[in-house]
Amino acid sequence: MAAAVAAEEGRPAAVVNGARRKAPAVPVWPGTPVPLGARYRVGPDGVAGTNFALWAGGAEAVELCLFDEQGKETRAKLTELTHEIWHGFVPGVMPGQRYGYRVHGRWDPWTGGRWNPAKLLLDPYARAVDGDFSLPPEVYGHVRDWPQQHVADTVRDDRDSAPYVPKGVVVHDDAPDDEWMDDRRPKTPWADSVIYEVHVRGFTKLHPGIPAELRGTYAGLAHPAAIEHLVKLGVTAVELLPVHQFAHEDHLLRKGLRNYWGYNSIGYFAPHAAYAASGTTGQQVGEFKRMVHALHAAGIEVILDVVYNHTAEAGELGPTLSLKGIDNRGYYRLQSDARRYADYTGCGNTLHVVQPHVLRLITDSLRYWVTEMGVDGFRFDLAAALARSMHDVDMLSPFLAVIAQDPVLRRVKLIAEPWDVGSGGYQVGAFPPLWTEWNDRYRNAVRDFWRGALPDVRDLGYRLSGSSDLYAWGGRRPYASVNFVTAHDGFTLRDMVSYERKHNEANGEGNRDGSDDNRAWNCGAEGETGDERVRALRRRQLRNLLTTLLLSTGVPMLVAGDELGRTQRGNNNAYCQDNEISWLDWGLLEEPGWKALFDLTSRLIELRHRHPVLRRRAFFSGRAHSADGLRDLAWFTARGTEMTERDWYAPAATLGMYLSGRDIPGRDERGAPIVDDSFLAVLHAGDRPVSFVLPGPPWAERYEVVVDTSREDQQEAPGTEHRAGAAITVPARAVLLLRVD
Repeated sequence: MAAAVAAEEGRPAAVVNGARRKAPAVPVWPGTPVPLGARYRVGPDGVAGTNFALWAGGAEAVELCLFDEQGKETRAKLTELTHEIWHGFVPGVMPGQRYGYRVHGRWDPWTGGRWNPAKLLLDPYARAVDGDFSLPPEVYGHVRDWPQQHVADTVRDDRDSAPYVPKGVVVHDDAPDDEWMDDRRPKTPWADSVIYEVHVRGFTKLHPGIPAELRGTYAGLAHPAAIEHLVKLGVTAVELLPVHQFAHEDHLLRKGLRNYWGYNSIGYFAPHAAYAASGTTGQQVGEFKRMVHALHAAGIEVILDVVYNHTAEAGELGPTLSLKGIDNRGYYRLQSDARRYADYTGCGNTLHVVQPHVLRLITDSLRYWVTEMGVDGFRFDLAAALARSMHDVDMLSPFLAVIAQDPVLRRVKLIAEPWDVGSGGYQVGAFPPLWTEWNDRYRNAVRDFWRGALPDVRDLGYRLSGSSDLYAWGGRRPYASVNFVTAHDGFTLRDMVSYERKHNEANGEGNRDGSDDNRAWNCGAEGETGDERVRALRRRQLRNLLTTLLLSTGVPMLVAGDELGRTQRGNNNAYCQDNEISWLDWGLLEEPGWKALFDLTSRLIELRHRHPVLRRRAFFSGRAHSADGLRDLAWFTARGTEMTERDWYAPAATLGMYLSGRDIPGRDERGAPIVDDSFLAVLHAGDRPVSFVLPGPPWAERYEVVVDTSREDQQEAPGTEHRAGAAITVPARAVLLLRVD
C-alpha cells in the first residue's frame, strides 16, 4: 500500500517483497579498471584468478555474484572505484565460472534512476552467457502486474531475479587453439563481393548432410555439407543474422513463440548460446571461432548483422536485465520526462551512443569480434540511430568519427542499414565514403519494373548502373550500393511472385504486423496453385529478378534459400517463426525446377566473377573514350536506337544496357589495363514478346546469347548467334544477356 501511495504522490516507491541475503565473505583484491569485463589471468606472483571491471557511473555500490553448479550464489563487494569503473581481482576464479552483478543506487524513475539490487544483471562485457531469459515477473525492476499500469514502472519490485536469468561466464581468452592460429582472412575486395544473408539456425536445421546433433548451430554451418552449398553457389561472404546473445520478448513467450531473427541483443560480446552444439559455459566461443576458420578456409568471409541501436530491455515497462540496472541514465537516451525513453528504433529504447562509455562499449565489442573472433565486417541494423548526435542524424557524429579513425574497424567491411524510425531517419546515400549501404531504392525499382509498375525507366537505369545519383560523391564507388531484391524482413523471392498480400496469421497479431508495401505480383493467383502456367511464370520471374540483381553494378546480396525457391507461405515478417516457415527446405534441390534455379544463380555468380565489366570499381562515365564514339555505358530502346531524354521519360517495358569491356577504369595487380568482353543486357517486362533491334557498329558486329531467362534449362540458351542490326524476338517477361563481338 505504501508503494502505491508513494507512486501517486510522485515520490520514489516503496520496496515490494524486500528480502536480503547476507553475502558470504569472498577475498577481493584491488585489481585493475581495465580491461572491462571478466578477464582470467595469472598474476606475476603466480596466483590465478579473474579481474572483474564494470562501468556503473551513477551507482552507489556494486556486488559481484558468483554461482556454483547448483546455482548457489556467493556475493562480494567491489570496493575499488576508478573513473566510474568498479573493479576487483578475485583469486581462484577460473574459466567456466558463472557470474553476474547487483548494482545499488537510488530508485527514482522520475529522474531516470532504476537501480534495483534485487535484480541480477548481465555483464555487458561477458564473453559467454549460460542460460536463457524466460521473463517471469521477477526479472522486472518494477512490479510488472501492478494494478495501476500508468504508474507500474515506478513501483520497485524486490523479488530476486537470479533464478530466472542467465549468467555471464568467465572465458579463457588466451587459450591455445592450433586451428585458429593459421586462419587466413579471404580479404575479398568490395567490388568482387557477393553477399549471402543467412540465419545460422535456419540454414542448417533441416540439412540432411549435417549430423542431427549439429543442426541449428555454429558447428553445423562449419560442416562440409553446409560449406559445399556456399562454394557451389559462389558467394564470397555470409552475412549472419544476429549472433550476439539475445533475449526473447515477453509478448512472444506468452504466445508460445520465440524471437527467431535475434534483433533483440543483450550481450554484445557473447555468441548466442542457443546456437552452440558444444556447450554454453564458454565452449560456444571456440565453436564460433572454428566456424569462422572453416568458412575462411573455403574463401568465404563472415559479416555479422549487429544491433547496437537498442537492447532487449525495451522501454520503461521492459525487463531489467543489464544496462537498465547498471546505469539507466548513462546508457539510454531518455526524454525530457526521464521516466520515458527516446525511441528511434521502434523497440522501446535507443542506446545513447554520444556518451563516451556507450561508444566505448560498442567499439570494444566491434574490435573484439574482429581481432579475437575473426569476423570480416558488420552490417549495422538501423545505422541512422547510431549516427544521431543529440537528436538529429549527423554524419559527423561521434560514432562515425570514431569508426573512421579506428585502425582496426576502418579496415573491415562496414554496411549501414541507412535509416531508423525517427524523424529524419531515412539516409540512403548519405553515409560517408568508408561505408556501403543497403540500397532499398534498388529493391523498389527492380521489383516495380518486373511487376509492370514503373512509370518509366529512369530510376531503373540508375539502379542497374551502380546508383551514381546516390553514391558518386566524396570518392565513393559503385560498391557503396549493396543491391538487394529481398532481405530477411519481407517476402522471400518466391513469395514475392506468389503473394500480393501478407499472410502473417501465424505471428498471432491478427495479420497487423509486417509491411503492407510489398511491391509484389502473384502472377495471377494468390498463394500456392496447381496451375502449371502460373507456376512456370513464377519461376521465370524468379530467374528475371536474380539475373537482374547479379548483372547490376554494385554489391549483390542474396537471401539464403532464394536460389532454391524457399517460401515462408506468404509471411513477410517471420521474426518469431523458429520452425519450418523460416527454415530452409533442402528437399527443394531435388525438384527439377528449383534445381534449375540454383544452377542459373550459380552460373550468373560465376559469370560475374569472371568478367570485371560486371563488377566495376568506378562509375560509368557515359562518354566516348575512342574515336569511333564507343562509350563505356549506353542505353538502347527496342528500336535499336540510343535512349533520348524523351525516351527516359516515356512509359517503357523494355530496356537495353550496353556495357563496354574496353573502357574499364583502373589496372590489374601488375599494372596492366583491365580489358574484358562487352555485353548487351536486354530486360523486357512486357506480357507479350517484343522485337528488339541489336545495335550495329561501333557497338558490335555479332552477338552471342549467354543467358536467356525465358528458358528453364539454360543449357539450351548459350551459343545462339545474331548479327548486328538484326531484329530478334525477346520473349515476354525475360532477360537476354548477349556477349558482343
